[in-house]
Amino acid sequence: MLYELWQKVASSQRHKMALMDLVTGRSWTFGEILAAGESKALQIAPIVPVSGCGMDFLVPLLASWKNQLTACPLEPGQAQPDFTPPPGAMHLKSSSATGGSANWIAFEMNQLAADAGQIVNAMGLHPDQPNLGVISLSHSYGFSNLVLPLLLHGIPLVAAPAPLPEILRLAARLPFPICLPAVPALWRTWHDAHVIPPNTSLAISAGAPLPLRLECDVFERSGLKIHNFLGSSECGGIAYDSSPTPRSDASLAGSTLPGVSASLDASGCLAISSAAVGMTYCPSPQPHLKNGCFQTSDLAVLKDGQVFLKGRIGDQINVAGRKVSPDAIESMLREHPQVADCLVFGAPSRDSRRTEDIVALVVTSASDLSLAAFLSEKLPSWQIPRIWLFPSSMPANARGKTSRTLYRRLFLENRLPA
Repeated sequence: MLYELWQKVASSQRHKMALMDLVTGRSWTFGEILAAGESKALQIAPIVPVSGCGMDFLVPLLASWKNQLTACPLEPGQAQPDFTPPPGAMHLKSSSATGGSANWIAFEMNQLAADAGQIVNAMGLHPDQPNLGVISLSHSYGFSNLVLPLLLHGIPLVAAPAPLPEILRLAARLPFPICLPAVPALWRTWHDAHVIPPNTSLAISAGAPLPLRLECDVFERSGLKIHNFLGSSECGGIAYDSSPTPRSDASLAGSTLPGVSASLDASGCLAISSAAVGMTYCPSPQPHLKNGCFQTSDLAVLKDGQVFLKGRIGDQINVAGRKVSPDAIESMLREHPQVADCLVFGAPSRDSRRTEDIVALVVTSASDLSLAAFLSEKLPSWQIPRIWLFPSSMPANARGKTSRTLYRRLFLENRLPA
């Protein structure tokens, strides 16, 4: 199915540019990529590993589609899975493991096609507006927003080796408008370095919550609206903020994508049903992913077709029997003009009556007293952090996420000073 769709796209745009290497300037037409995929010989195996950037990634992927083998995109250094995929599985994604142990997710071809269609329609991706590929093609976000739109909808891709400021300066010289999908950490870096390309006509942020202050700062400086996008490896795109101006509520993820149905379970967690939801986890199926439905651990509010995220159920902090989401405290902290980044979590309290203390890691030049005073104007006193730590930075991982679980573990192991 996917290969036939690709053949139709490539045949209809045979002589048009499909892929460009931003650094070398070399480009390939749809016809050239089609010919390369047709001639690629594969060793017959249950799983075809796919990695790299540009043609190194696309050619073996297309060959796996042609031979109806299971493709498995891998990050550098990532080990190939050693199990046999379930019947009908044509693609494996690595989960981000934010909700537990790492796993693999199996997809049928029609599920990948549905994800691509939902994203292209919701975002208005267009062949005259190529995607700039600075995020990993192997990650679910890059695969869904860069690879599938190229191969199934004819959206050209400009491949970049790294999201460095000098690479963005090269992109600014391109003679056409670009769509730029990235993660919040990259948008912050680019904004601070004044390198967001002026030819960016569509800006997308996913992988982690987009700070409202960053969204507003970019808009005020350049008039560029960064569109928040919520998705998951298990189900593809979920919600997208298509508004032309910055949001007024940081918890707003956006409106559900066409074809996506969102609901809440008894705990208030988001459940997603759509044709893009994956088959199952591998090698061990789990009940929260089956039959076209993915049950998340994200607490949410649904209103008028919009999704408002309220944190993860497992991250809630218990302060003397009262529950608070760390996301709510982080959102307030990020409104402070001297806060560059922050992370909040709960840790066992020495006062047994409190159950947990609220711990705040803040990258800032402000003091704990001034931050506490700032929060006291917005939050009840019991939600003010009792423990303040001031690291010089909190690097995000390759997927744009800062692991609350990791920093909490380091704190409990006394590897972070209290």
